[in-house]
Amino acid sequence: MRLLLHTCCAPCLMVPYHDLLEKGIEVKGFWFNPNIHPFTEYEKRKGSLESFAQQAGVEVIWKDEYQLEEFLRGVVFREDQRCAFCYQLRLTETAKYAKRGRFDCFSTTLLFSSHSQHGVIQEIGQQVAADYGVEFFYQDWRPQWKKALEYSKKYGLYRQQYCGCIYSEKERHLGKVKANKEANIL
Repeated sequence: MRLLLHTCCAPCLMVPYHDLLEKGIEVKGFWFNPNIHPFTEYEKRKGSLESFAQQAGVEVIWKDEYQLEEFLRGVVFREDQRCAFCYQLRLTETAKYAKRGRFDCFSTTLLFSSHSQHGVIQEIGQQVAADYGVEFFYQDWRPQWKKALEYSKKYGLYRQQYCGCIYSEKERHLGKVKANKEANIL
């Protein structure tokens, strides 16, 4: 089986990548992350993935387009739905490439994070799969979180502190409660 794996960052790739290989699945990464802000963060994450890919021999398809404006236009005034929009944007692009590259299925490293909304990702993944005629592979990799810390240290990788979007960065610095209160006031 050939699987195209949307990859948000190197630390989130390591466990899914090794897990899929152990299952005999041929994996190729796919970099497309227009949500990451600021550009310096985007470059750090991309560089970290390039480093890991080179060290571990991971093949990656790079859709290296910093489309911050498109992401922001899609979420402004719908901030409470930003994650669903972001998942839709990235999974749709992954499915397009999976279909074009004749992969058997596609998935995402977003399923590794305990902060991701797995039900929403799974629902969007299945809908996108139906739209593009390529299977969505769901796997909950969250229980292996500690293993990723070991891998990150082994490979000397940059570990980010937020999902990547400007809203998550705000929550990281101001705290979720304060950010939610401000959102309700506006």
